[in-house]
Amino acid sequence: MKTYFPNLLFTLLVCGFTFSQDLTNPKGGGVLDIITIIPGDGYSDMTFEGQISGYGSVYVAFKLTSINSSKNSGTLDGQGRTILEDGTLITTPLKGTWKRMGAEVKFYFTDAINNGAMNFVIWDVNLLNKKAVVKYFELHSADN
Repeated sequence: MKTYFPNLLFTLLVCGFTFSQDLTNPKGGGVLDIITIIPGDGYSDMTFEGQISGYGSVYVAFKLTSINSSKNSGTLDGQGRTILEDGTLITTPLKGTWKRMGAEVKFYFTDAINNGAMNFVIWDVNLLNKKAVVKYFELHSADN
């Protein structure tokens, strides 16, 4: 029994460091413009475009659905597209959550890009300025 606890502690530490993600240094990011906001009954459709480092010109469409009557949080579902300079089309589904604080909205989601890359993504959206500041953290690199 005395060796059980140290072994368990060692296993937890190894797994924690092996599978942990560093969210202090984003792999890349950029600024996107809000192109449209189309309100619906309990949801809004939003489209964005702009430059993201590592991906070039990016086009994104989201459906934001509220989960409460104050419409200050909910889920998001969307699609992202970009065409690299060599003509390669990159696509990804986007699934996550959002939280609104006044005119500021935070998006949190993961992507699963068709080249094998996966990212955890955070957007800081300013509805009044019609801008989204994007940071992404690479979880898995592309299958090259």
